Amino acid sequence: MTHAVAAARRLAALALILALPAFATSSGPAVAATPAKTVTVAIKMFAFTARVITVAPGTTVVWTNEDEDPHTVTATDRSFHSAALDTGGKFSFTFTKAGDFGYFCSLHPHMTGRVIVKAN
Repeated sequence: MTHAVAAARRLAALALILALPAFATSSGPAVAATPAKTVTVAIKMFAFTARVITVAPGTTVVWTNEDEDPHTVTATDRSFHSAALDTGGKFSFTFTKAGDFGYFCSLHPHMTGRVIVKAN
């Protein structure tokens, strides 16, 4: 065996030894964390703006009352319900599962909205 081949084998062995700790502590390929997303719905002029939104699971929706009168945000299936929100009041809910979620203002039932949650 020539001197060059022996040196190449030693370098390869050294590289393998140095790489082993990285593999020993790895639990698989790295997965980037998906940043949490927030979507805002304004409550103004006795309406939810935007009335229908589509979001991905894990999205937090924040409703902000910009009216002078109090309003609520109440799911038609009662899965979420805010207290009465005065001017500037906020309510948030994180949608974890796919689905179609209707909601309304319990003080003014003609005010309705919808959140569609679906994976991309």
